[in-house]
Amino acid sequence: MNDKKWIFASESVTEGHPDKVCDQISDAILDEMLKLDPGTRSAVETFATTGMVLVSGEVTTSRYVDIERITRKVIGQIGYTHADYGFAAESCAVLTAIGAQSPDIASGVDTALEIRGKAKADKYDELGAGDQGMMFGFACTETPELMPLPISLAHAMARELARLRKTGKVSYLRPDGKTQISVMYEGYKPIKVTNAVVSTQHSPEAEQEQIKQDMIKHVIKAIIPEHMLEGTQYYVNPSGRFVIGGPQGDTGLTGRKIIVDTYGGMCSHGGGAFSGKDATKMDRSAAYMMRYVAKNLVAAGVAERCELQVAYAIGAARPLSINVNTYGTGKHSDSAVLELIEKHFDLRPAAIIERLNLRSPIYRQTAAYGHFGRPDLSLPWEQTDAARNL
Repeated sequence: MNDKKWIFASESVTEGHPDKVCDQISDAILDEMLKLDPGTRSAVETFATTGMVLVSGEVTTSRYVDIERITRKVIGQIGYTHADYGFAAESCAVLTAIGAQSPDIASGVDTALEIRGKAKADKYDELGAGDQGMMFGFACTETPELMPLPISLAHAMARELARLRKTGKVSYLRPDGKTQISVMYEGYKPIKVTNAVVSTQHSPEAEQEQIKQDMIKHVIKAIIPEHMLEGTQYYVNPSGRFVIGGPQGDTGLTGRKIIVDTYGGMCSHGGGAFSGKDATKMDRSAAYMMRYVAKNLVAAGVAERCELQVAYAIGAARPLSINVNTYGTGKHSDSAVLELIEKHFDLRPAAIIERLNLRSPIYRQTAAYGHFGRPDLSLPWEQTDAARNL
C-alpha cells in the first residue's frame, strides 16, 4: 500500500455484554471439565435472556461437573448480582440440554484419515481434525503486542470500563458496555483516532452529562495516547439512557462476537467461534496456532504485517492448504515465507495441542476482551519463542 490515508474502526464489549456472558459460561464449563478430564471433547453453547440461561451442546467426558453451579458463579463474578438488573446469578433459571458427541465425529477424530488401515504411523497423524473449515491468523507491528491498533485500543477501553465499575471508582456503572475506535492510517501507519465511542449501562439516577464527562476523562483519555487525539470526536451513550442492559436488554448467545474475539475485522475470518469448544475443534486450535505463527514471523522481522490461512477436512490430520499474505511488507516472497512455515511449524491437530498445551483449563480468561494480543494474560499462542529460529 502507498501512503494513501484511510480510516478503520473496531469495537469491543465488556464482560457484562449478553453475548460475552454466554461465552464466559461456555468456557468456564469447558475449563472445569478439562481440570478433571483433559481428554474432554466439548461443544457447549449458552443462551441467555431475561431471567433465564440455557446451556446446551455436545460433550464427551469421564467426569461430572455441576453446570448450574458454574453458570451461577460466572454470572455473579461478572457483576449480575442484583435483582433490579433484570438478570441475577441467584434468581435466574438455569436449564441444561447436554448430549454426547456424535460417534461419527468422534471416530474421525480418534482415527485420522492418514492412519486408517496402517499398522504404524507418526503419533501426530493419529488425531484427525474435529471439523472442516478455514482459519486465519494475523499479526502486525502497530502495537507492542503485534495487534491492529483499533481493536487493541477498543479492548483496553472496555477493560478500563470494567475496572472502574469493579473498583467502585465510578459508582453508577453496571456490567454491560461497548467501546469503538476509528483510526486514520497513512499507508499502514496509524496516525490518529478520528472518533471514540463508549456506551455503558448505568444506574437510573446517573445524569447523562456526568456520564459523558467521566467516560471521556477516565476511559477515552486514560487509554488513548494524547498525540492520537487531535480533533477526535467523542460519542458517549449516543442513544441516551442505557439502564436496561445485559440479558434483560438483549438476548445473549455463545459465539456471536467473533470479530471482537479476534482482530476487530482488520483481517479475514474463517467464521468459526471459539468459546465452549475443546482443542480438537480446529475453529479454536488452528486459529490460535495461526496467530502464534503469524506473531512469531512478525516478531522475527520476516514481515511487518502477516495474514495466514489454513484449511482442514474433518477427520484428516494434515491441513489441506496454507496461504500467506504479507501485504508487500515481507523481506522475502510469500512463497518463501510459506516454506519457512512448513519447515518450522507442524500444523496437525495433535502437534498444535501439544505445542500450545491446549488441554489445559485456560479458556474462560479469553472469553472477554479478546483471545489475542492480551498484555494482561500469559497465553501460549501469544509467546514469541519461535522467532529466534526464523
